[in-house]
Amino acid sequence: METNPYKKLPSDAFWRSAVAQPESKNIRGLWKPKFEITKKMRIVTAGSCFAQHISAAFRTRGYNWYNAEPAPGSAELAHSYHYGVFSFRTGNIYTTRMLDQWFRWAQSPQDCPDVFWSDNGRVFDPFRPTIELDGFASVAEARASRRATLAAIADAMRKADVFVYTLGLTECWRDAETGVEYALCPGTVAGRFDPDLHIFHNMDYHDVMTDLNRALTSLRRVNKDVRVLLTVSPVPLTATASGQHVLTASSLSKSTLRTVAGELCAREDYIDYFPSYEIITHPVFGGKFYDANRRSVSAAGVDFVMRNFFDDLTGTKSHETVPEPPEADEDENDVNNELIDLHCEEEMLAAFMNERD
Repeated sequence: METNPYKKLPSDAFWRSAVAQPESKNIRGLWKPKFEITKKMRIVTAGSCFAQHISAAFRTRGYNWYNAEPAPGSAELAHSYHYGVFSFRTGNIYTTRMLDQWFRWAQSPQDCPDVFWSDNGRVFDPFRPTIELDGFASVAEARASRRATLAAIADAMRKADVFVYTLGLTECWRDAETGVEYALCPGTVAGRFDPDLHIFHNMDYHDVMTDLNRALTSLRRVNKDVRVLLTVSPVPLTATASGQHVLTASSLSKSTLRTVAGELCAREDYIDYFPSYEIITHPVFGGKFYDANRRSVSAAGVDFVMRNFFDDLTGTKSHETVPEPPEADEDENDVNNELIDLHCEEEMLAAFMNERD
């Protein structure tokens, strides 16, 4: 007769055998995939800056990462103009409200607000203000570009076998009259800030859950067989408008996103969660996967996350010794030189600290 249900649990259910005893680099099996992801499946990716690593990892390993909006021009310029970064040219989609907006507008383009910002004779899309290096030449050009992106999103929604979304932030800026959310605070990259029109909102659990549920319902409405893989970005906030210290604001934001992702994964068979957030941030790894600024994930950290992902996905054991990160250079110029190959709109908020100083 069994004395208790813990008798038959595997070793990874116990802290001592799973975490305390092995070297941190040898902690394995953090993810038990709920469904198969094969190299033939169309994989659509979106999300925060860290999600760009996931897109690249699928491509380099020969998976069928789906590019619904290929660049019309030279390959050399494509990345600079946000082509091939995600499956469609939205730039980073940091919040679940922004994801919901894009998915709804893709299905009903006429509902997308015909709003654009003008600065120094150039035109910017408030929902993806950094995709053109110097803005568009005209509203007509910006409008046509947005239509192409909405069509690409609709195409990706219909064709995806797996949708991978990395949740990034809870803090956002919205239009006080319409509730529409902007990609960034107006006046940081483009546009002009109006305190009567532009309001700060820090999404709580209910907000995040409601918007993500609505976005995934839109997705499943046009693609009932799609699988969804959620992750949470391990990159802390660049800046906070919440009134809190940025460290505690980051903790609240990431905890909220992680809770929503965990609940949806537990509740829905078609949704899974991969713990990139835990792999980078957990104390057992000693913070060694961050660069000198204690925010950007190092190359060694990205490599470690992706090895865990594909090892767990394929059931292989390809881990080699993880190289120790190089000695950090604390020079301020180096600290701000983050994720050089990534497009991270939120990083631009750090420039306002420099202006203030």
